[in-house]
Amino acid sequence: MIFKTFPLDDAAGIVLAHSLRLPTGAIKKGRLLQAAEVAALRAAGYTEVMGARLESGDVAEDEAAATIATLLCGPWLATSAAKTGRCNLTAAASGVLVVDRARIDALNAVDESLTVGTLSPWDIVTPGQIVATVKVIPFAVPGAALAAWREIAVEPPLRAAPLKATDVGLILSHLPGMKSAVLDATVAVTRARLHALGSRLVYERRVPHEEGALRIAIDEALAAGCGMVMVSGASATVDRRDVVPAAIVAAGGVIDHFGMPVDPGNLLLLAHIGNIPVIDMPGCGRSPKPNGLDWVLPRMLASEPVGAAEIKAMGVGGLLKDIADIAARPLPRDRAVRAEAPPPPTPRVAALVLAAGQSRRMGANKLLVEMAGKPLIAHAVDAAIASSATPVLVVTGHEGERVEAALAGRAVQFVDNPDYAEGMAASLRHGLAALPADVDGVVVCLGDMPAVTAEHIDRLVRAFAPADGRDICISAYQGKRGNPVLIGRAFFGEMARLSGDVGARHIIAANAGRVSEVTMPDAAILLDVDTPEALRGLTQ
Repeated sequence: MIFKTFPLDDAAGIVLAHSLRLPTGAIKKGRLLQAAEVAALRAAGYTEVMGARLESGDVAEDEAAATIATLLCGPWLATSAAKTGRCNLTAAASGVLVVDRARIDALNAVDESLTVGTLSPWDIVTPGQIVATVKVIPFAVPGAALAAWREIAVEPPLRAAPLKATDVGLILSHLPGMKSAVLDATVAVTRARLHALGSRLVYERRVPHEEGALRIAIDEALAAGCGMVMVSGASATVDRRDVVPAAIVAAGGVIDHFGMPVDPGNLLLLAHIGNIPVIDMPGCGRSPKPNGLDWVLPRMLASEPVGAAEIKAMGVGGLLKDIADIAARPLPRDRAVRAEAPPPPTPRVAALVLAAGQSRRMGANKLLVEMAGKPLIAHAVDAAIASSATPVLVVTGHEGERVEAALAGRAVQFVDNPDYAEGMAASLRHGLAALPADVDGVVVCLGDMPAVTAEHIDRLVRAFAPADGRDICISAYQGKRGNPVLIGRAFFGEMARLSGDVGARHIIAANAGRVSEVTMPDAAILLDVDTPEALRGLTQ
């Protein structure tokens, strides 16, 4: 690739390095200059421009990014479309991310022009979440560098291991004088921990802290069909021959490993009875705070190997205690000062349902047409209410009073758009003006898309991360973009200045580097109702 300042006479066919503003409009960086652009530059007084000309063997940035993403993409992952040299990999299922770290490091060492960044190995991921991003640094890369990546990535170094719904049994032992509230809290925390991983607590038994009683409870849990057994001992296990492990062995179990280089969580013990895993929980397992149990449980529920070798490799990064807590250890517990950093704030997302249109192609107000026992608009609004977005605002205009009546009793705020005849931009303008000042983003829903559900909206909300540059989240299905769309506060000003019957397409196109495509499970995001035929297609 030749990168330099080119005289205009030699500028046709180069990739423009930096955006240029002309009286007739801007020419964006990355544009392949054609004769028309060169003529416009000459008319604007330019005599030269900086850019890149691809040479034989060079691979353009988007083609290279898409190729690399395909090489990296293992099972239960999907790739987005490549834009501006960037291509994202997203999870296609809830699970844990499995990373071949050595090969990722080897790939990044090939050439400075090719990069890939991933989440940490074994991070829990959700559908549509970005797990890795490929970025091609220059406008093109040498074909030889891409060939080297092919040789290293003979098998994809990234995959997701889906979490498998498992019925789990929990056995709690107690000693004389132990408060039942402690056991109740342990059950609640364990149930919540399992629920977050897609599994459920189906068996619970409380027994004395004795080998015989524990063995019987373990036998009963296995007989109940539990696919995993967890034991919370009244007294921490301090040896392989202690009460809980002895009960596991008596029940026919084998101890796999005791102890782990993760703190809190040092006293975790792993075993198995037949093909059923058994976990002797450390004392910190009673707490919802991150601990060694959280490093093991997701991997086990995803059927990924967790044995002695894997446990021993958890030391780096395994110190989960904060510094203030460690420094306080020599002090009496009642004098220790424990300072925890507050968790990062979760972005607040509102929902804006657009319901002001005139339905010209339908022949009547389509939002009031009944579908499955309720008005069409009610489907979109109910999905927004059931989602995690809050508050829910409905922008009305054409036949606004009738639309409000159709939604009576629902927990929404109505926003009148007296300029509805101007088109969608007016609805966006009025809706944005009514949003609370502390909203970080808004998911824009169309009132004529009755197949969109709360889960579609929540996938966008989960993917939304302005601090990480993901402040425009777009629904996508099989490579096609649809609605709803979530847009961050940083773009509210531009959206408020839109005009005509257009949405935020131009804003999205101009900020491709901040766009995240969120994979959806079905085509609901592509189905709107503009005609009677479209309505019949949804109801048949």
